[in-house]
Amino acid sequence: QVQLVESGGGLVQPGGSLRLSCVVSGLTLDFYAIVWLRQAPGKEREGVSCINANDGSTLYADSVKGRFTVSRDNAKNTVYLQMDSLKPEDTSVYYCAAGPLGRKPPLCPLSGSYSTEGLRGRLAEAYWGQGTQVTVSS
Repeated sequence: QVQLVESGGGLVQPGGSLRLSCVVSGLTLDFYAIVWLRQAPGKEREGVSCINANDGSTLYADSVKGRFTVSRDNAKNTVYLQMDSLKPEDTSVYYCAAGPLGRKPPLCPLSGSYSTEGLRGRLAEAYWGQGTQVTVSS
């Protein structure tokens, strides 16, 4: 049984940092792309970042580029999202999702800025976590 469990969310002041974790069980991380997405109340789901766990290649949305860093520890089957210089507009529920490498379109492309446009089908068949709330407020 595949399971993704996010943790690390919470309340932080603007300018602060949080590190989210996504622990994956039931699959071998090396063969998957992991994406981080977020959704705020009343807003559309937004792709934040992604990582191809086989080679560590990453991509970021323009809104978080330079502030967020995604990484993975395949030995621990865990993907991290380090979030620095947080802004109130980063407030959202953050989800991680895993999809197998090698399928088209790729969940985590190799260039450009990260977006989930065109990935509805891939995300619908991906494995998802339950989400963790991040609130940025003074």
